[in-house]
Amino acid sequence: MLDLGRYLLGVAELALLAGFALLGAARLRSRLLPRFEGAPAHLATAVLALALLIWSAEIFGTVSLFEPLPYLLVVAAVGLALRTGISADSAAPSAGGVVAGVPRGAEARPAPSTVGDAATTGPAGGAVGPSLIAFAIAALALVRFADGARLRLSTGMTGFDTTWYHGPFAAGFFQSGSTWDLHFIAPQFLAWFYPANGEIFHAVGMLAFGRDVLSPLLNLGWFVGCLVAVWCIGRPYRVAPWSLALGAIALSVPALSDQAGEARNDIVGIFFLLAAVAVAVNAWACRGEGERSLPTGGLVVIGLSAGLAAGTKLNFLLAAAVLVIGLVAIAPGGARWRALAAAGLAALAAGGYWYLRNLVHTGNPLPWIHHLGPISLPAPEQGLGGREAHGVLDYLTDGTVWSDWFLPGLHDGLWIIWPLLGAAALAGLLLALGSRTRPSRGSLITREVQKEPRDGEGRDPILSLAGLVGLATALAWLVAPTSASGPDGMPRGFESGLRYLAPALVLGLTLLPATPPIRPRLLALSSRFVLLFDPKRQLGGGAARWVPGPRVLALVAGAAVVAAIAAGYPIQRHYLQSRYADPSFTTPGLNAAFEWSRDMTDARIATTSTRQYPLFGTDLSNHVQLIGQDRPHGGFEAAATSPARRRLLNAGHYDYVIATRDRIEPGKPPYPSEARWTEAPGARPILKKPPTVVFELNGRLDPASCSS
Repeated sequence: MLDLGRYLLGVAELALLAGFALLGAARLRSRLLPRFEGAPAHLATAVLALALLIWSAEIFGTVSLFEPLPYLLVVAAVGLALRTGISADSAAPSAGGVVAGVPRGAEARPAPSTVGDAATTGPAGGAVGPSLIAFAIAALALVRFADGARLRLSTGMTGFDTTWYHGPFAAGFFQSGSTWDLHFIAPQFLAWFYPANGEIFHAVGMLAFGRDVLSPLLNLGWFVGCLVAVWCIGRPYRVAPWSLALGAIALSVPALSDQAGEARNDIVGIFFLLAAVAVAVNAWACRGEGERSLPTGGLVVIGLSAGLAAGTKLNFLLAAAVLVIGLVAIAPGGARWRALAAAGLAALAAGGYWYLRNLVHTGNPLPWIHHLGPISLPAPEQGLGGREAHGVLDYLTDGTVWSDWFLPGLHDGLWIIWPLLGAAALAGLLLALGSRTRPSRGSLITREVQKEPRDGEGRDPILSLAGLVGLATALAWLVAPTSASGPDGMPRGFESGLRYLAPALVLGLTLLPATPPIRPRLLALSSRFVLLFDPKRQLGGGAARWVPGPRVLALVAGAAVVAAIAAGYPIQRHYLQSRYADPSFTTPGLNAAFEWSRDMTDARIATTSTRQYPLFGTDLSNHVQLIGQDRPHGGFEAAATSPARRRLLNAGHYDYVIATRDRIEPGKPPYPSEARWTEAPGARPILKKPPTVVFELNGRLDPASCSS
């Protein structure tokens, strides 16, 4: 556990990192999107700040200097440079401009149907009633997610993917200071080539505290970010409360419950995708008079957010590409090169690092692809391992698989109401794709679109693009080789793979209230809530409302931060005391090995297990490596023979060896053959429980005297 001084030092480092990043990002956002205010402005600022933190880590990680002091100094330098290098005058919105979809001065308009007046009837145009209901639903979703994180604070992160590659990647960045080197783990799915934007943030927390105390809480922050993003998507259409309510429901499906308290990165990618769409619809809504396309600053921020999603998880690549190409397609003919340069280069800068790393190490940015038509691509010559790869598309017409696997999986992964959720999400995406706005007096979006015949009469191209992005995300799930993984005809990975469908579900339900067939009905319903909660407004009375000012908000935010810091100290003590102290999430032997290693420091541990993260120890100082050998083009395979294994153990100067299987398999010997291969003078068994043997090494092992 951390004493008070070390804890406060970590808090101070995180505060400085976040403070400098936000300082620079806020000024940069004011230059790129000067008309943004409120929630959309804060969301765009957050995207820029997160990009700054990732870039700084990647720059220093490329030269193995991703360490606390250099990292803090570069973030501070960049943040201050942006703050001082961009003048406040040049960043200020122009008079008479439009702020996040609300024209300046529109607050004085009396007609409740106008966008400007919406600001006084409720947040972003929602009546008080729908807003309160939406906030209640969002709060319940947040509490449910937080409860999942609370459980992990008493056990440590136990999810399979967390202990297989998310945790080891983050700990590897923390230990080595390198983000450029390939961090070889269990040879399944060539996972060391995965993009790792999400793992960067876990490593940042490790740099600050020297422990992973922040990791079980990070996804809670991403969840809150998703809620803000879905609110912002509905905001320019005056349906923010409805978008928030439906988005919160979609984010709470069981398929995403394993994100809570874990290092899984699906929720991270969902946030960046939602943020990209939110910035796009708000930037489109707040174009100035006569502007026919998105501003360059908006294109940059949208591209950044899309690239950050693609740099987080492979299944967001298609959606990011569709979004960037779509931005180019909807731009006027003379502005398409500008759109491609702004959005495309920003996306490459935000997400291209990991694919460039793959290209340098293997000659192929996507090493899973061996052929491009008749062209052979360099790639590791080894099987993917793990579950047999199958996509949902492979079983689309297989009635037996549907009845035995898909329907039960949909019931468990998306609740019993999955047909309703799926139909509503699909309707949202399709209606958005073909959206045509109907004339409505005072509607900023309608008035702007009607002035632009290039978009077609009444067409809303940015909403159409959002629908297309959601459909692309669903298509990526449909064809993904792990969406229905498992033996032929037995897609055991289907239910877990529904998290790849979740982004389309969230986006579809969020967009549904904004679509032209639905929006007028919801606005009419909102007006009834206005009459119910504030009849004076309908009579023109305009009852006064108290709105907290910046000082009040700052005081509330400051008090919340102080409370969080005070609560964090006993929480981290509880977490570090409980972390893998009594594990029960895998086989008895591995559970015992994880408990044995938790208090070890600076040990070199060789293992055959896929789950490796708990072996790094509480202070994350143990060097953990699967016993394997490098192969051409970035390949890595487990040692296949006893002599090869012993030579690798000798070369690695390991202190301990863990020979184990990942599961107990009936009909097989209680211990793997690697345990027999390790038995020799100089290798003393110190823990033995099926299917695991832990050896302490006291000397070199003779490759010539191996037992078969």
